[in-house]
Amino acid sequence: MLKIHNRVLLLLVILLVVAGAVLPFINFAPNRLVSGESIALSRLPEHVGLILSLPVLILACLTLAPSRRLSLTLTLITGELLFIAMLWMMGHTASQFAEQGSTLARTSLGSGLWLSLTLCLLLCADTINRLTPNALWRLLLNLQVWIVPVALLWSGYFADLSLLKEYANRQDVFDDALTRHLALLLGTLLPALMIGVPMGVLCYTRPGCQSSVFSVLNVIQTVPSVALFGLLIAPLAGLVKLAPWLSSLGVSGIGVAPALIALVLYALLPLVRGVVAGLQHVPRNIIESAEGMGMSRWQIFWRAEVPLALPVLLRSLRVVCVQTIGMTVIAALIGAGGFGAIIFQGLLSSALDLVLLGVIPVIALAVILDALFKLFISLLEEKQP
Repeated sequence: MLKIHNRVLLLLVILLVVAGAVLPFINFAPNRLVSGESIALSRLPEHVGLILSLPVLILACLTLAPSRRLSLTLTLITGELLFIAMLWMMGHTASQFAEQGSTLARTSLGSGLWLSLTLCLLLCADTINRLTPNALWRLLLNLQVWIVPVALLWSGYFADLSLLKEYANRQDVFDDALTRHLALLLGTLLPALMIGVPMGVLCYTRPGCQSSVFSVLNVIQTVPSVALFGLLIAPLAGLVKLAPWLSSLGVSGIGVAPALIALVLYALLPLVRGVVAGLQHVPRNIIESAEGMGMSRWQIFWRAEVPLALPVLLRSLRVVCVQTIGMTVIAALIGAGGFGAIIFQGLLSSALDLVLLGVIPVIALAVILDALFKLFISLLEEKQP
């Protein structure tokens, strides 16, 4: 009797087959504002289906193989080839439609193709996690998955896709949004660290303060982001009215100022908790050993407690970064800019490609920062005794 050794791979293969058989793969529209015609995989040229079916069949067979290095390597290679084959099919089909249609025609990815690409990435990520426990090797293996796709993108192979056409038409807007989004992220992290770290140290050294500090921060965290942005408009507008010179510093009821204040307030709770948890995580015997060596309280804090608490603090900072990247999108509602402005403009004009032009970079930024934090934390923990 056949035995399934990799149930996760089996589930992903089943979902890939369902996505290819049921959901549309390509969407063709005469212009960017109409929904267009959904085209299933079965309606594409026969050779496309054969090219995509072969890796899926190999992956189905690999579910029966024990999870050893050879089978996992074959699974990773096959998953990558399937991912690249889908991207090739996507660009090739878009080029064919561009030759047949008008310059206004748009070829976009269907839900089946989006789901299939996501499943391929999940398959590769799961296989890499099984293949090696080393954080650096995991990062490198995940990066090499993108070598061929980035090369195809750089070569202009996907230029006929509607998403790339949208980017070409709005490249200046995209670059400005990226700059503003990163500026808001950096402008949130610096004040949050300057306020949150001392506050966390205070709560650690004086446990009696923890209850009141965390109560206030919890209340702030429970306020919906849109409501908090709105609540800051009137006080800041009144403040500028009383002190008009603040407007020269960029302070106003809408725009960057209320966005930064709200984002910093949201970042405080995870940061303060991270500092307190990290310092409490330091073993008592290490502190006693440092005291026995004659170190002062200040030396113990900087040379023993801070280095050992740093991984926990970085985990909290990682949460803050990902949270801030996402919440900055909402800040566009009060004129803060960033990718949120592109997303909401796309929603108002019912232009899906414009929405994706804002959504995809936000996801990419969050994933990249999360991976870098994971790597740095893992390397830091390996050096600790």
